[in-house]
Amino acid sequence: MKPQNIIRALAAALVLSALNLTVAGATDATDDINSADFTVTIDNPFFPLSPGITFIYRGKREGLKQRDEFAITDGTLVIDGVTCRVVHDRVFERGLLRENTFDYFAQDRDGNVWYFGEDTEELDKHGNVVSTEGTWRAGVGGAQPGVIMEAHPQVTDHYFQELAAPLAEDEATVLSLHQTVTVPLARFTNCLLTKEFTQLEPGNIEHKFYARGIGFVLSVVVKGGKERLALVNIVREP
Repeated sequence: MKPQNIIRALAAALVLSALNLTVAGATDATDDINSADFTVTIDNPFFPLSPGITFIYRGKREGLKQRDEFAITDGTLVIDGVTCRVVHDRVFERGLLRENTFDYFAQDRDGNVWYFGEDTEELDKHGNVVSTEGTWRAGVGGAQPGVIMEAHPQVTDHYFQELAAPLAEDEATVLSLHQTVTVPLARFTNCLLTKEFTQLEPGNIEHKFYARGIGFVLSVVVKGGKERLALVNIVREP
């Protein structure tokens, strides 16, 4: 099955599941994913992941200052038969590590970037792990990979970023391809704007902006909370 058809199949499957409908002869969409169609060389212009680069973000969540370090490692991990790039994402509040996550991505032949899961920990102020809720991997417990970024996004496109009910069911809709965004690092034009949401928290809506050649640069929760995160620096290993 072609990657774009897999995206549509995943979307349809989740919608049908939500409506408690079944399709005669339907099979798990991941059965059609061929590991040979994927690479850890992720060069999608709106979501490039080059090993040795760390994106630094700052912002606030419910009044608390945040720092997010999104580090693309040279490590890989095989998930559901597909070799994935490992990204280490750490969130600090008031200087203390509060979230420690490893994310797993791979890119298909068409340039779509797929999300194969995450191992995540929430920590208290003493550094003790208090929760691993949200951890999931494709192929485990019925979870399927989602699409974190399309190869050729178009306005009104809708796709599922996570397919791991009841743990993670993030969705995205493309709103614009021509946004101008100013963050502490720089001013970016012709940015991709998505609306991201989940049926697990129906009152929450987040807008995310992606700059070509950079990736994620800004997020703003527009409904259901007070949160903003903006790109302040890009660190490249020598």
